[in-house]
Amino acid sequence: MPIYVCICDCVYTTIRVSGKTKAKIEALKEYERESLEGVLNKLIALVPDGDDEGKYTDSFRAGLLESLAESKAGKSVPFEQVKKELGI
Repeated sequence: MPIYVCICDCVYTTIRVSGKTKAKIEALKEYERESLEGVLNKLIALVPDGDDEGKYTDSFRAGLLESLAESKAGKSVPFEQVKKELGI
């Protein structure tokens, strides 16, 4: 009797990224033969699934990621400035 093992339930797709973006992703590899999927999954894991109040929606998680990117790019307003503008 043969034994069948399902390694994964994979769906393959192609995404288009610039050479610059691909190089950045490649630079995040822990070892030379690590797959891009492995790197992307580690990046996705950096965005929390939820907190004590419950699970985040996908759109909320995307918003968190966008906010982090904007903050890193210097496009956010410092908290002290917001407090000053609000008179707090």
